[in-house]
Amino acid sequence: MEIQQYVRRLGSALIGALLLGACDTTGQNATQNIGNLPEAVVELAGPGQNLATARFREEDGCYWYEHNGPVEKTLLPLRTAGGNPICAAREG
Repeated sequence: MEIQQYVRRLGSALIGALLLGACDTTGQNATQNIGNLPEAVVELAGPGQNLATARFREEDGCYWYEHNGPVEKTLLPLRTAGGNPICAAREG
């Protein structure tokens, strides 16, 4: 019985990943400078983040990177070692 539950859960997770993958939730159409970060951003970024996939999103003025999880890629905010998101200063 445990194997059937495992297969059902795995199937549900895969279906969910496929459905989410069909949506463009990463804003890739509005990104710039993938893997080409300013030196100041590289210095601020905390450990354990994939800077090669980092990009600036104009929608929110922050830097994001791709995290490769066991099931799917997720776009996460690039953070400092202290946990703060790295964003550009807004005018006004």
